[in-house]
Amino acid sequence: MSCKMKVPLLDLKIQYAPLREETRKLLDDILDSQYFIGGPYVAKLEEMVAEYSNTKFAVGMSSGTDALIAGLMGCGIYRSPLDEGSADEVILPTYTFFATAGSVWRCGARPVFVDINPDTYNIDADKIEEKITERTKAIMPVHLYGQCAEMEKICAIAKKYNLKVIEDGAQAIGASRNGVKVGNFGDCGCLSFFPSKNLGGLGDGGMVVLNDADLAQKIREIRNHGMEPKYYHKHVGGNFRLDAIQAAGLSVKLPHLDKWGEMRAKNASFYNKAFEGVEQIKCPVIDSANNSIYNQYIISVPNRDDVLAHLRSKDIGCEVYYPVPLHMQECFAKLGYKQGDFPNAEYAATHTLALPIYPELTEEQLAYVAQEVKVAVAK
Repeated sequence: MSCKMKVPLLDLKIQYAPLREETRKLLDDILDSQYFIGGPYVAKLEEMVAEYSNTKFAVGMSSGTDALIAGLMGCGIYRSPLDEGSADEVILPTYTFFATAGSVWRCGARPVFVDINPDTYNIDADKIEEKITERTKAIMPVHLYGQCAEMEKICAIAKKYNLKVIEDGAQAIGASRNGVKVGNFGDCGCLSFFPSKNLGGLGDGGMVVLNDADLAQKIREIRNHGMEPKYYHKHVGGNFRLDAIQAAGLSVKLPHLDKWGEMRAKNASFYNKAFEGVEQIKCPVIDSANNSIYNQYIISVPNRDDVLAHLRSKDIGCEVYYPVPLHMQECFAKLGYKQGDFPNAEYAATHTLALPIYPELTEEQLAYVAQEVKVAVAK
């Protein structure tokens, strides 16, 4: 294959085209009603997501980040100006999107970083227990790239030390482990509907899914300034409400999510087969207990930056997730970590690359991407 073609990392326009009329009809209804915050569309989406996730409750949020903050606050991890003494600690992986640690910091707690499993890129569950102190209040595992962390081990540790478990499922709605979907392992699961996610909104949006009625009610209050009833505040919360427009757009997409997931898995299988026997390319390693939704398809290569430059020169969309582990971010310098503390995360940060995996990719596009990756790693 010698002809050059354009393959974006993600093409949301092609996903939207068949959903356009249904989406616009709902948006017109909302515009005519002028009911933009909460209301029937948000309630409907919450029911749909809870049913899809096999959880009893779902609480709409303004973003995945706000879902994490509300989840932390709901689980009692929030430092007020009246608190004294040392800050709470929350254990989380150092290799993930910034919001995981940023939400902990914003709640007045201290993020405590752990290295990752070099195959799955999820938190190394065997390294969690050594990080627990008398200040530890929670573990926040991330289901990175669409596959679950080792939740059996994590929940057993949490039970042993009486810790909360807040699942960061921003990249993993619908992912499961041993048949159990994200949000059913810990105290709550936090989802993101950022447009690039497998289930992406028309802007920012998120959800907390859970099975505890009291915690669900508390999180509902927290998302609205801790208010219940109106103008009476049980807690200090935030403005974390989900817009009706986002809920409507997501309600159109959700029924298609499983089909899109099957198409992503098929694309992943194409890449896996195409890269067989190429020793320089490490394909995604999916734990046998997991069903991954392939939010990203991540390869590891020895000459990552050269491969990145080559693919972009061929009009192939690709991205680095994530170039700087959290323990090496400037804003966390005072935590005292240094380069070399978490070698698996640091290796992943310099060797991994995301390839296009969205459902609507053609076989010709997939073959073009695979060919150019193989050309690049051979240089």
